Amino acid sequence: MNKIRVHVYISGFVQGIFFRSNTKKKAFELNLKGWVRNLHDGRVEAVFEGSKNDVLKMLEWCNVGPPRAQIIDVNVKWEEYEGSFATFDIIY
Repeated sequence: MNKIRVHVYISGFVQGIFFRSNTKKKAFELNLKGWVRNLHDGRVEAVFEGSKNDVLKMLEWCNVGPPRAQIIDVNVKWEEYEGSFATFDIIY
């Protein structure tokens, strides 16, 4: 199975609406590993690793987000798969 890694920056109305916890829930459903965190500039940053199909589904979700989210942009950086995560975590 083809494993991939993406590093994303999500901008818009994405903080204070449980974006991180919903991202973690969706990542768990898709069996993805990595992390998500809020940035001081109002964006959300995340790294996802897993099967290509599941990562692409996660990127689709990131363009919509949880209820109340208003996504302006999802900047995706494709990176080399590392397999260095055991779980998906929220970084505080």
